[in-house]
Amino acid sequence: MIPAFPQAQPVEGLIGGLMIGIAAAIMLLGLGRIAGVSGLAARATGLADSGAPRNVAIAFIIGLPVGALIASLLSGGVPARFPSIGLLLIAGLIVGFGTRLGSGCTSGHGVCGVSRLSPRSLLATALFMASGFATVAVLRLTGAL
Repeated sequence: MIPAFPQAQPVEGLIGGLMIGIAAAIMLLGLGRIAGVSGLAARATGLADSGAPRNVAIAFIIGLPVGALIASLLSGGVPARFPSIGLLLIAGLIVGFGTRLGSGCTSGHGVCGVSRLSPRSLLATALFMASGFATVAVLRLTGAL
């Protein structure tokens, strides 16, 4: 246990990070494609005509919640709380807008781009993180979190 973070699960986080890295490496080495979830989602839903083969994009996108479900079932579940559906929809739209504006998402830039030392991805990831820090600070100040 980490004293300042009693809910932290560092071993589980390490395992999850390794799994994400391995999946990204398989996608890059096997298909020559970046494992950016926003691009794969666009390809899977038919919003994009280029990128990974559509069947690969669909399998990847379906695998995200299925993998989480399997992990939850194997671990006995993780207690979770979610904000209202309205707030989730607004947040989703803002994130979607941001991924279009930034030409990618946290998985494409943060995992794949940073590991390749892409200057554009390093900047994008720094901005993602700064935005996340600012959002949490504002939500805590307003009592929403």
